Amino acid sequence: MKLMPFLKDKFMLLILHVICMGALSAFLRLTGYGSAGSALILIFWTVILALWLFITYRERKRYFDEIDKILAEIDQRYLLGELLPYSCRLEDRLYKKMMHLSNKSVIEKIRKTEDARRDYREYIESWVHEIKTPITGIALICENGRRPGSVTQENLREISLENQKIENCVDKVLYYARMENVYKDFLIQKTDLQKTAEEVLAKNRLFLIRHQVRAEVCCEDMVYTDGKWISFILNQMIGNSVKYRSESPVFLIYTEREKDGVRLTIEDNGVGILPEELSRIFEKGFTGSNGRSHKQATGMGLYLCKRLCERLEIGLSAQSQPGRGTKMTLDFPVSNYIKRE
Repeated sequence: MKLMPFLKDKFMLLILHVICMGALSAFLRLTGYGSAGSALILIFWTVILALWLFITYRERKRYFDEIDKILAEIDQRYLLGELLPYSCRLEDRLYKKMMHLSNKSVIEKIRKTEDARRDYREYIESWVHEIKTPITGIALICENGRRPGSVTQENLREISLENQKIENCVDKVLYYARMENVYKDFLIQKTDLQKTAEEVLAKNRLFLIRHQVRAEVCCEDMVYTDGKWISFILNQMIGNSVKYRSESPVFLIYTEREKDGVRLTIEDNGVGILPEELSRIFEKGFTGSNGRSHKQATGMGLYLCKRLCERLEIGLSAQSQPGRGTKMTLDFPVSNYIKRE
């Protein structure tokens, strides 16, 4: 800190002292006080003021020089608020407190950003391993089909099935990337849940046929939501129902009209979920005992569903019993559009 900027900062204080000195001089003259005595008082006042300014300047310069030294020595300069030297001045302590609160918010934001980057990197790594399986399957089918006349309809169906797995993997990572800015892609409109569920089943028909899964759909209610995001959520849940199926897999998709909205249920007779794991199935990366038995489980499907439902303001819950199946429930609140209808 240089002297001239310091004096400019004290300009109004110096003007006040000059005015006060002039007023005191005029008062002393009016009261008959001698000129020599008045001059002595003013000189003494000026010396004390200059001494105070000098001491204050040295103190403030030393304080800010120490701060500059701290800034030069640390890499993470946003931590300055935590390292400010002690000061007996009230304003310095208040500034330090405010900087501490501000830096705390910045540090929390940085930590969240770092966590999000780490989670994204870990997910991409697991996604790469997940997508390798269908790619390898297609490569093997193509390798076996190089012989003349060896390509059959069954080979083409296998390729289509593996291609569907790749498409599901790509959809998952795409929705994961868009999740934080999902509001930019919203299109809330009247949605036929029957049609949406049937389209998702048709998309996965080869997957369902291969594993001999019987599916029933009865969704007579309409809701106002984003049909594309609901399709993704249903696709993830249907995939889980097939992945963790029983020997005679069956799942039902149906709606129920509730007092405060519409309830969509996806119910299967699969292996079910352990009671101690049920509360954690929507956590990021949680696979549970069922997931550990499937090498391709990433623990991201239901997490994405939960986050998307939160963005869409849809309630998502699960009920399950080991060996008896799982019931996933989506609660759509009543829209003002539906009320007017």
